[in-house]
Amino acid sequence: MNFFLRTLKVIVLLVYYLLESLVFLVVPARKKNVSGEIVLVTGAGSGIGRLLAVKFASLGATVVLWDINQEGLNCTVRLAREKGAGRVHSYVCDCSKRQDVYRVADQVKKEVGDVSILINNAGVVIGKRFLDSPDSLVEKTMEVNTMAHFWTYKAFLPAMIAANHGHLVSIASCAGLCGTSHASDYCASKFAAIGFAESIDVEMRSLRKTGVKTTIVCPYVINTGMFEGVKSKWPRLLPNLEPEYVAERIVSAVRQNQEVLFIPRIAYVLCYVKSFLPVKAMLLLLDYFGVCDFMNTFKGRPKKQ
Repeated sequence: MNFFLRTLKVIVLLVYYLLESLVFLVVPARKKNVSGEIVLVTGAGSGIGRLLAVKFASLGATVVLWDINQEGLNCTVRLAREKGAGRVHSYVCDCSKRQDVYRVADQVKKEVGDVSILINNAGVVIGKRFLDSPDSLVEKTMEVNTMAHFWTYKAFLPAMIAANHGHLVSIASCAGLCGTSHASDYCASKFAAIGFAESIDVEMRSLRKTGVKTTIVCPYVINTGMFEGVKSKWPRLLPNLEPEYVAERIVSAVRQNQEVLFIPRIAYVLCYVKSFLPVKAMLLLLDYFGVCDFMNTFKGRPKKQ
């Protein structure tokens, strides 16, 4: 195909895809049935992970719960069964340790089956200035928020490729779109998680494995306790998010095969303008929204939780 025809094809498809996305803004895509799917959620012992597990259980999915906290897992199992979960399995797993991920993954494949929806949700945050962050905690942030995704994909992606069926969900963050003070390690880990998920998505498309879908989720601060103390400067413009709302949006995005989900919607605008605004102009906007120093009031989840 010569250059002219190739260019014409790209232009036509570009227009088509743009119109398609506009249509889906008005008429949402039909939601797929997840009943019978095996859904694995990391960090399922609390917060968004727990809510996602319960919601998928209520939709008839088999849920597999991973967390480092046995007590939290027990609570999630109980809630999932109350929502009618036919099959719910829980495993204590330290996602920061590669061998632990592989060991528990093998156990899941033997006892439950091949995971068809993988939700990498486990995360940690330090909330200190870069030079005040202990090396061990910086390493832990990268191990949980980023490297764990590599190991879970290595464990469960081969079966998805073989069946040309599956869904990879990365619970990233708006912190993976824009750097901020007191969160250098966290932002780095989330930038990396987004890049990794995008790369695997492109790889699946190049392999013609169109049945393996990807959803990247970038929420602002969620009121789960993980970012306790962080408050929005302008709550009406950029509010702290309620966990129930975020979980519902994530489940809907997965069921509609939505590739990228930013919450709230204004994050789409900020991400777009960042691509062309001068650095000083972007910093002015971030300062206006209180993003530059919003971690100054960070306290974090109480130790007992």
